[in-house]
Amino acid sequence: MQPNAGALAALGTAFAWTLTAVAFEYAGKRIGALVLNLLRLVVGCVFLGIYGLIVRGSFAPFDASPSAWLWLGASGLVGFVLGDLCLFQAFIDIGSRLSMLVYATAPVFTALLGFAAFGERLSLLGIGGMVLTLAGIAFVVLSKHPAPEVRRSAPHSVQSNGTVRPPHRTRGIVLALVATLGQAGGLVLGKLGAGTGLAAMNPFAGTQVRVIAGILGFALVVTATGKWKGVGNGLRDGKALASLTAGAFFGPFLGVSLSLLAVQSGNTGVASAIMSIVPILIIAPSAIVFKERVALREIVGAVVTVAGVFALFLA
Repeated sequence: MQPNAGALAALGTAFAWTLTAVAFEYAGKRIGALVLNLLRLVVGCVFLGIYGLIVRGSFAPFDASPSAWLWLGASGLVGFVLGDLCLFQAFIDIGSRLSMLVYATAPVFTALLGFAAFGERLSLLGIGGMVLTLAGIAFVVLSKHPAPEVRRSAPHSVQSNGTVRPPHRTRGIVLALVATLGQAGGLVLGKLGAGTGLAAMNPFAGTQVRVIAGILGFALVVTATGKWKGVGNGLRDGKALASLTAGAFFGPFLGVSLSLLAVQSGNTGVASAIMSIVPILIIAPSAIVFKERVALREIVGAVVTVAGVFALFLA
């Protein structure tokens, strides 16, 4: 492995997840978040199976050890199911802006868990790069709107200063924090299951184990909520399915596999910090695809974030 292989894989993950976010935003508006989460993993699993059949001669990772299935399966449940369910509910409770601000702290938790699990340490340059990266992301996220975005149909309480407070603000922040821990825990558990060095598991095979666990987890959630009819409707929505398929290629197939490669090849905290720059990378496609205006504050935040990522590459 080259010295910066993990950082390069993390950067590739961020670019892949940016394309995924654009594709999933369109699909999610048509078929709903829960149906989208299940179907994206199913389609991603098919892509991973085809890759495995061509490259490894097996459609599924039957050669994975029981311990790999255990840790990677737990990683899929924690990262995909618990993390995403909490994050989407946080979007509803406190809006995407505040949710993503909390979620941007994932690299800090990942670094702490990485230290606890693997004894990983960050250099002063690495710590500085992480601080710059998170500061740039926070600067951009905070520029979106002066007050949290929440559901228009939900009741709100008006404060003495005239601002509107979401009815479930505390719950939303807690859920966003749980989602953040899910992201961090999923990466660390994934590294425990996939291994590193000469004993490292193929990242695409490891990702498929995570995805299979995620499919089973979301299938239970869909069953518990009685949403199977929605899954059927989603499969009949050609436009949503096309967008979902593109997102599944860049997300559960390519992006998640690169994220596993990133933590296998380097420091989990550094990898998580680089992967967290999606809110910066998505500025350009949002302006092009959704015709959103780009503010000067977002440009400044992007420059600060890029400086932080550069420092992380040098760390």
